[in-house]
Amino acid sequence: MAAHEILAATNAVVTLDVALPGIVWPWLVTVNMWAKSIGTGIIFMLFMLLKMYPDQAGKLRFPVTVVSIVFIHIFLLFTLADLHQPFRMWHIFFHPHWTSAITVGAWMATAFVGLLFVLAYLSFIKKDNVAFDKLLTWVVLLAIPVTLYTAALMSQSTARELWQMPTESAQMVFAALLAGSAFMILLGGSKLNYEAKKTLGTVLGLSALMSFILYMSEYVFGPMKAEEVAFVLEYIKGDGPYTVMFWLGQWIAYILPMLLIVLSRASRSENLLKLAAILALAGLWLVKHVWLIIPQLLPMS
Repeated sequence: MAAHEILAATNAVVTLDVALPGIVWPWLVTVNMWAKSIGTGIIFMLFMLLKMYPDQAGKLRFPVTVVSIVFIHIFLLFTLADLHQPFRMWHIFFHPHWTSAITVGAWMATAFVGLLFVLAYLSFIKKDNVAFDKLLTWVVLLAIPVTLYTAALMSQSTARELWQMPTESAQMVFAALLAGSAFMILLGGSKLNYEAKKTLGTVLGLSALMSFILYMSEYVFGPMKAEEVAFVLEYIKGDGPYTVMFWLGQWIAYILPMLLIVLSRASRSENLLKLAAILALAGLWLVKHVWLIIPQLLPMS
């Protein structure tokens, strides 16, 4: 055997090209998506409130920044915990492959966190609201792809017809708006008047409505798209193992909050609005978890 053939043989790379059995992305990824929705969504809401109610929202600059930092770090922590080789994560930064959604997402999330710490400095130490508001615009723009990156990651999964980029992107955006408005309702407390909270309730209600329409569209029309989708959705239909969890999530995250928001507007009740916010945050975890798990239950062979 020639020397170059021996060298090639000793440096052979073996790849696995068969379906992996069982759940590859467990509840850790659900927490990842849930926390990311809060971390980016509450930044969207701060930007909106500063434009509409600057006198009231001004008091929320630093608290919102802290909340975003905490939940983005939860998102990053659970992302790291789910990696099969977490101690090799430094490769993403020193040997990046830009065709990978997780590489692009990691860089964007890192930049997002860096800007959040600058916002914290401007609001708590320097107390420069003008500089804060200017930088916030760029943070909001960066929060959009950070929110969408998980949809890109899921859509790259081969043989997972349910996870399509257009619908997953919309679901991620509505999840961020839902979680952000819900958390802001709870965080605002006495700092926001009823009109500001009513605006947040409107965002929450519309986000819940659009999310519910998306899921129901997939539920009803998805089987017409592909046989794989039809088989996947059997897990949440009839006596499917995730039927109860799916519908429980739809009621808690979307249907009940919508009803409570309508009632709160009729009675001007802030307590009903807070209850809607709590239910939306809790239900969002259930919804995300079911949608993450059921495609992985389908055997690929």
